[in-house]
Amino acid sequence: MADFSGQWALAFGLLGNIVSFMVFLSPIPTFYAIYKKKTSEGYQSIPYVVALFSSMLWIFYAFLKSSNATLILTINAFGCFIETIYVCFYLFYAPKKLRVQTLKMIVLLIICGFGFIVASTIFLVKPSQRAMVVGWICLVFSLCVFVAPLCILRKVIQTKSVEYMPFLLSLFLTLSAVMWFFYGLLIKDYNVAVSSYIFGLIQMGLYFKYKNGEKMNIKQKLQETVLTQIVVLEEPKTEEQIIKFNETLDSQNIREASKNGEIHNDEVEGSHDQK
Repeated sequence: MADFSGQWALAFGLLGNIVSFMVFLSPIPTFYAIYKKKTSEGYQSIPYVVALFSSMLWIFYAFLKSSNATLILTINAFGCFIETIYVCFYLFYAPKKLRVQTLKMIVLLIICGFGFIVASTIFLVKPSQRAMVVGWICLVFSLCVFVAPLCILRKVIQTKSVEYMPFLLSLFLTLSAVMWFFYGLLIKDYNVAVSSYIFGLIQMGLYFKYKNGEKMNIKQKLQETVLTQIVVLEEPKTEEQIIKFNETLDSQNIREASKNGEIHNDEVEGSHDQK
C-alpha cells in the first residue's frame, strides 16, 4: 500500500512539475511584446518579483525538509532561474522611473525580506519547527501569487463575459494547484497540499458559466461609440447655409421618426413634397 501511494505521489509530483513549468513559461508572449516595443512601460514587474521571492522560499523550505523535497526543489529552482531572467529583461527595457521602483522592490522583498526570513528562522526557531514555519510562509506567498489573476473575476461577473479573462493561464494555474494538492496529500505535506486550487475551481466555474453569455455585438459597440463622441459642427454663417443646415436636420429627424414608426411613409413623402 505504501509503494502504491508512493507511485501516485511521484506521478502527481511529476505532473505538477510539468504544468508548473508551462505556467513559468506563460509570460513569454508578454516579454516578446516588450522586446518588439523596446520598452516595458505599461507592464508591471510585481508578479515576476513576487514569483521569484516565492520560488526562493520554496527552495529554502525544500532544504529544511528531511524527505520528499526533490520535486519541490527542481521546479522552484527552474522558477528562480526563469523569473530572474524575466526581471532582468524587464529592467533592461524599463524607463528610469519603473527601473527604480523595481530595484526598490527587489531590495525590499528579495534581499531584506528573504534575508530576514532566513536569519530569523535559523536563529529564532527551533530546528524541529523550522520546516513548519517556513512552510506556512510559503503557503501565504503562494496564495498571493495564485490569487493575483483573480482580480479579473469582478470584471467577468459585471460584464457577464469572459473576454478579459486569461483562460489558458487560469487553466494551467488550476491544474498546477490540483496536481500539487494531491502530491502534498499523498506525501502528507499539508503545506504543499493546502494550495489555492479552490480559487482555480471558482475561476473555471465562472468561465464555463459566462463563456456563452451575452456579448456586446459590433453594431451596439458602434452605436455606443457614436453616442459618446462629440461631433463638432461648423456653425452656419450665411442665410443659404442656415437653410441647408435646417433642411438636413429636418430630413434626418424624419428618417429617424420613420424608422421608429412614429410617422407613416405617406407623411414622410408629404413632407418632402411640401419642401
